[in-house]
Amino acid sequence: MKSLSEYLWFNTKNRQEFINITPKVEELVKKSGIKEGLCLVNAMHITASVFINDDEPGLHQDFDRWLEALAPYGKDKYRHNLSGEDNGDSHLKRTIMGREVVVAITAGKLDFGPWEQIFYGEFDGQRKKRVMVKIIGD
Repeated sequence: MKSLSEYLWFNTKNRQEFINITPKVEELVKKSGIKEGLCLVNAMHITASVFINDDEPGLHQDFDRWLEALAPYGKDKYRHNLSGEDNGDSHLKRTIMGREVVVAITAGKLDFGPWEQIFYGEFDGQRKKRVMVKIIGD
């Protein structure tokens, strides 16, 4: 069995963003040379997410509104923020959207369903964060 581990780095302009990272992950699958296996994509920070969904701008706007309704930003809204932080909402948003995804690799390519893409979700941005991509198989 072979494996490849690499990191993608992000430093977003905005506090909250969704970035399609599918092309970067596909490049790593190709680089790995693995034809049959699994690809783990994992947000390595507790206020960021990795998830799979459709790359449709209206849906991304819906995510923004939905997440803000569930966990609105506000310094005085969360007990976590009593520690001097202002990102209590970001921790909740990450929990809702998920930490990681695993995608099968078949015939050397990510084996997606229709319209599926991999996204990095940032909820407390404007600083450097990383995503781990680990590919294993033959």
